[in-house]
Amino acid sequence: MKPNLSRPLLALTLAATTLLAGCAGPKTLYQWEGYEPQVYEYFKGEEPKEAQAEALERDLQKIRSTGKAVPPGYHAHLGLLYLSMGKDDQMVQQFNTEKSLFPESGTYMDFLLKNAKAGVSQ
Repeated sequence: MKPNLSRPLLALTLAATTLLAGCAGPKTLYQWEGYEPQVYEYFKGEEPKEAQAEALERDLQKIRSTGKAVPPGYHAHLGLLYLSMGKDDQMVQQFNTEKSLFPESGTYMDFLLKNAKAGVSQ
């Protein structure tokens, strides 16, 4: 009687498949693109705010085209950039988008909106 090689081969194939599937790593919840480097650049203060906002807007289009989610703080950071450039309408839009995507940020976004409006009136 010949030994059945298909059974050990099947077991080896299943083990290899399981191992490789485990190595794929977890899928991330958000698509970050260049957000983290842009925040770093913001705090370094070397890159013009306009260039930072353009980079974030470009990355936002990439994120939307893939159907992935924008990370928390993305729209808030973009709003702060627009505030520093005097683009109040775009700032308000970004803060409101942040609030709608992440309701837990609502209190902080309202605080920023209130202070931005107070700064304009002074």
